[in-house]
Amino acid sequence: MARYFLHLRDGHDELLDPDGIEAAEDAISGLALQSARDCMARDIESGRLDLHYRIDVHNEAGELVHSVSFKDAVAIAG
Repeated sequence: MARYFLHLRDGHDELLDPDGIEAAEDAISGLALQSARDCMARDIESGRLDLHYRIDVHNEAGELVHSVSFKDAVAIAG
């Protein structure tokens, strides 16, 4: 398994993952999606949700291998 880093970004600010996570390549999209939803859940608890953020997944070489925006991580009804 390889190590991947899930960074939180919005185009201006970023929170970098210093440790990363070991995972199979085919699990990366699911991990990024769950990470985005976890971040959004914490924001909702505080009463504010900013959909400008995204999770960028980089491999150990620093290459972007996957990205998921908060907008694409949920379906909003109503």
